[in-house]
Amino acid sequence: MIAFPGCKINLGLNITHRLPNGYHAIESIFVPVPLSDILEIIAIPKSKSPQFNYSGISIPGDPSNNIVKKAYDLLNSIYKLPSIKVHLHKIVPMGAGLGGGSADASAMLQLLNKLFSLNIAEPELLSLAGDLGADCPFFIENKIAFVSGTGEKSEPINPGLSGKKILLIYPNIHIDTSKAFKNIEPKKPNENLKYIINHHPISDWKYHIKNDFEPSVFIDYPELVQIKKELYKMGADYTSLSGSGSTLYGVFTGKIPKLPEVFEGYFTFSGQL
Repeated sequence: MIAFPGCKINLGLNITHRLPNGYHAIESIFVPVPLSDILEIIAIPKSKSPQFNYSGISIPGDPSNNIVKKAYDLLNSIYKLPSIKVHLHKIVPMGAGLGGGSADASAMLQLLNKLFSLNIAEPELLSLAGDLGADCPFFIENKIAFVSGTGEKSEPINPGLSGKKILLIYPNIHIDTSKAFKNIEPKKPNENLKYIINHHPISDWKYHIKNDFEPSVFIDYPELVQIKKELYKMGADYTSLSGSGSTLYGVFTGKIPKLPEVFEGYFTFSGQL
């Protein structure tokens, strides 16, 4: 059984306050992007140990701590699953603010649910996904949503992006999420993100929608400022950092022009929203 876990961009990202448990509350619009990994699972005899194999982009750290394995371990602790063989081909950059790992974990939950006919209803899947990571519940439904809280609160929204083109630029810079949060002073935004989306054309979003990580991340990595400027020079209607990672994206109404030489050596992806 095969799935193609995608990724997302953040349309606006406000860090509103710190919660008693140490986590941060956010407000953002998550938009799915058609760039995906490939995840395959097959059942194997229970006498054999589960097997996890990886290819594509190298995944740093201990493989036993990979979030895909954590998803299997979570369901196995509840349902005593048969053994499986897993292959994850990694395409979505990591540490890029695109949520690729979260998408992989949610896809794993959904594949296991189908393969072994566990009949887990969506509300429980969402809860299980939340146990794996703040962004994981979004990828269960994988539809544009206004997300708040730590990521567990989600409601449908239409920012009018249907048919728009998206260009991702990942300059191979890995940004540490915990360090990025330490540089943020949480505060309520001056303008309501949902109001902005509904009352301002996309050409005006740059004056109203912000990502709270940009000021500090741009100081540490001035290269990202240049990428953002280049995207606007190319004719993007709106550009922003995605999440706390180093990916910048541009939203275009028409055809995306030829990439400038300054983007050579970067990971790039273009598609349609």
